[in-house]
Amino acid sequence: MTDRKGLWYAVLAYAGWGLLPAYWNVFDRMSPYELLSYRMVFSAVTIWIWVAIARRVRNVAGVMRDGRRARWMALGSLMITANWLTFIVAVNTGHVVESSLGYYINPIVNVLFGLLLFRERLDGWQWAALGVALAGVVVMVVAYGQVPWLALALAGSFGLYGVVKKRVEADAVQSLTWETTLALPLAVAYLAATFAVHRVTVTQLAAWQVALLVFSGLLTAVPLLLFAMAAKRLSLATLGMVQYISPTLQLVIGIAVDHEPFTRADGLGFACIWLALVLYTISLIRSERQHRNATAGGNRAVEAKKA
Repeated sequence: MTDRKGLWYAVLAYAGWGLLPAYWNVFDRMSPYELLSYRMVFSAVTIWIWVAIARRVRNVAGVMRDGRRARWMALGSLMITANWLTFIVAVNTGHVVESSLGYYINPIVNVLFGLLLFRERLDGWQWAALGVALAGVVVMVVAYGQVPWLALALAGSFGLYGVVKKRVEADAVQSLTWETTLALPLAVAYLAATFAVHRVTVTQLAAWQVALLVFSGLLTAVPLLLFAMAAKRLSLATLGMVQYISPTLQLVIGIAVDHEPFTRADGLGFACIWLALVLYTISLIRSERQHRNATAGGNRAVEAKKA
């Protein structure tokens, strides 16, 4: 049975990420590395304020005493940092459609990791959904005409991040706090270097853009927290299918806002992926009904014994 709260957490997280290209377009004059560094700094500050308000400083700090958990969170920090950088580069260089392709590929990566690492099982409807989604991605890749390195980097880094979230023995707040904190020294060092050589692009921003840049910490932390809670409650296969919300929104932004090209082949691939969503949704509905019927049958059996 699919956890409904986990499903809502995933939907909100992916919807937030899907709208990010429009947000990062505001900072098109900034260096991607400088933008990433500020995002990392404001994310870490926002999350630690959150932890302090929740009175969880000792609880969060104590997690790093466990070497195994520390290593997993360091890996998670590396994966999410690589994903952020790749995404910002894609948006700021006019490759929003390619970034959406990366997140269309990512669910397949999640399903494969689920099969290989967690021995998750798929029913016939889910296998059909996976096959149709894979066909849609292949159509998009062929139509693209070259190896979409940005898309593959996005899919691979976020797929591995999902694996880390399943493996790490820490709650969502603990893991997210340390993922952002471990990346903080690198971000601060880079910003210090840009100031030292007078290559600061943030000074070219208007006051309202600076305000939005500071707000990026909250905008980053909330979807990540929602995703972390969803990853604990849902299978990687379910996470993979819900994730199509994000690239769909990105694709719309790339076409409608940034006026990037969208060919017939793109349309065919897009249709295949939405068909995969329909098939997977049918599978989830069937599974939910079976679980409900089994629970009702068990309750009737217990009541019969009591009678």
